[in-house]
Amino acid sequence: MNTDKRSLGDPIENLAIGKIIEVDGSHIIAELDPGLTELSRVYAGETYPIGQFGSIVRIHFGRRLIYALVGRLRMKAEYEAERGVTPRAAADERVVEADLFGEGEWTRDEAGEGKLQFERGVATYPLPQQTVYLTPKSELRFIYGHFKGAVIQLGEHVGAGGAPCYADLNELLGKHTAVLGSTGAGKSAAVAAIIHSILDRGKDAGLANWKPRIIILDPHNEYSSAFPAASRLSTDDGTLSLPYWLLNFQEMVALLIGKTEFVATSQANIVKRALLDARKDGAGVLGLDAGAITVDSPVPFKLATLRGTIEEDKPKQPSKQDSHNSILQKLDVLEADARLNFLMTEWGGEANDPFPSIVAPLVGDGAQPRVIDLSSVPNEVAGVSSAVIARLLFNLKVWQSAEERATDPVLLVCEEAHRYVPNRGEAQYEAAQEAIRRIAKEGRKYGVGLLLVSQRPSEVEATVLSQCNSWIVLRVTNDSDREHVKAILPDSMVGLTKMLSGLRRQEAIFVGQAAMLPSRIMIRDLADDQLPKSKDIDFDKGWQSDAMSEDQLKDVVNRWRYQKR
Repeated sequence: MNTDKRSLGDPIENLAIGKIIEVDGSHIIAELDPGLTELSRVYAGETYPIGQFGSIVRIHFGRRLIYALVGRLRMKAEYEAERGVTPRAAADERVVEADLFGEGEWTRDEAGEGKLQFERGVATYPLPQQTVYLTPKSELRFIYGHFKGAVIQLGEHVGAGGAPCYADLNELLGKHTAVLGSTGAGKSAAVAAIIHSILDRGKDAGLANWKPRIIILDPHNEYSSAFPAASRLSTDDGTLSLPYWLLNFQEMVALLIGKTEFVATSQANIVKRALLDARKDGAGVLGLDAGAITVDSPVPFKLATLRGTIEEDKPKQPSKQDSHNSILQKLDVLEADARLNFLMTEWGGEANDPFPSIVAPLVGDGAQPRVIDLSSVPNEVAGVSSAVIARLLFNLKVWQSAEERATDPVLLVCEEAHRYVPNRGEAQYEAAQEAIRRIAKEGRKYGVGLLLVSQRPSEVEATVLSQCNSWIVLRVTNDSDREHVKAILPDSMVGLTKMLSGLRRQEAIFVGQAAMLPSRIMIRDLADDQLPKSKDIDFDKGWQSDAMSEDQLKDVVNRWRYQKR
């Protein structure tokens, strides 16, 4: 970047806005110049607004430049009253508050090109009466673009002259990230942009081999359209198979009995004895050591064996057979439900182990990402289904060697997270809560990253959300959701929540360990064929078409009856 030699690191008087009146640790308060009649300045043909939330100001300390993030603009009389001082300020006097976050110094390379050496953290603190300046956009591009290592581009910084916003890939995925925003704020498009950036990194960075492993739990069948080349696993076409024998004991109890405070321990014991016997029987068929098998071992077994063991376990007195009969009746109901074929299809009892062929579509080689369409999964088993997927991923990593984990990290994208890990104790979600909670707490050690996506952060399980170390927060209009976001953000960032309800579509606050510094960004644009199928229906255009014919209605009813799209 060509920079006038005389201007490198020198104060730019046209961008001076006021003087510091208080330094409190990393927090500074500056009084705006009384001569400012408009809250903007013009420099090098660019307009610079003054006091914008999230904008960056600088203070000169010799050759060093100290940078601060603006958090507040208010009247000086209000500031004096808050300090317990009798207000003496004029009616038009204003103060701006900002938090120091980094330092820099201009240098030149051998070709004479100017370069800002920027670093996070502050070792030099400004003094009262020092002048505060707006930061030139050419300088902002150095600050925002100062990223080393593996990065992906999320979009552009707002008000920074088109400076790209990068995210540290390992921090973003390895330490979990939450994407939060109200309906219509561009949340699904933001998730698609993140995943497209991950997929494109190999080409962008010139990597010879780039094979990310991404699994999307898609409850509304939105993401298949965004990734036409992806592997789609669905119950509609039989590509998604989660056989009952993958369920552990807790999930099997939730499926056959339900989980409430009134569940009798005796019913759980009935299932436990029958399940262990059935798994040992299946182990014998596969040539496994039945003595080493536990009730949670993912060993195939026949439902007929499970049912037979429960029948044999019945008490002789008919009056005491209710618990056994209720479990057997639930088994009959589940097997008869055509919607649950992906879960309840009987194992054939072959000597070949079916487990590798079940797991391979999830984590094996193939097109990325893996979009798991859960839109046709009945709500009563949605929690168990997502729990099985999450637990399979986690346990696979637990039992891999350290070398295998290092070469095989996985990202789990949990769309509509409040559906699968809600902040309430509903029976059908208990298994999913436990599985995803464990990934949130321990996944980073084993190479499982979590991308939580929700339009209702106040309804997401708090333990899971608090484990995220980076946040991309789009427009949030609900008061309780904004308060929830405020509670999970670092103390120095809670002021950002004040602007959440006013963000534009695709505009977001990006904070956390994956961000170079807290930023207001515009998520990158995507082509129409890269966007999720989550756009609102256009009533104006829709009502310019004829109503459905009787033949069309018959087609829809048949798809409805057979649960086939």
